Amino acid sequence: MDEAQLRQIELFAGLSRKQRRLLAMRVDEIDVEPGRVLCCKGKRADEFFVIEKGTARVVRDEQYLDELGPGDFFGEMGLIDDAPRNADVIAETPLTLMVLSGPALKELERESPKLARKLSRSVEQRRDWLEPVG
Repeated sequence: MDEAQLRQIELFAGLSRKQRRLLAMRVDEIDVEPGRVLCCKGKRADEFFVIEKGTARVVRDEQYLDELGPGDFFGEMGLIDDAPRNADVIAETPLTLMVLSGPALKELERESPKLARKLSRSVEQRRDWLEPVG
């Protein structure tokens, strides 16, 4: 993974070149087959994911919440809040993902407060649409 690839992802576009380089050194890239459960509601959060290619669906208690595609990310809520996953994320198509482990994300947050603030804002936005209706 290189800095230029990260610049193409909206979440990381506002970071400096140096910050993206720091991030690139800690990111792994994996390929995933359709049907694989990437996050399971109630389980401990160990990783943060960014979709490079393909689509995944977000489901909670068998209710469809959203479809995620290239540039979308998930898994950061549990890492930042140190809380269990609040939804399942399942690969719909073959996926290429960037994966950042929990310890690597915490280290980046210490090194790059701007990244930490950006992720925190995303958590607040996602809480709004993940809250149960009625």
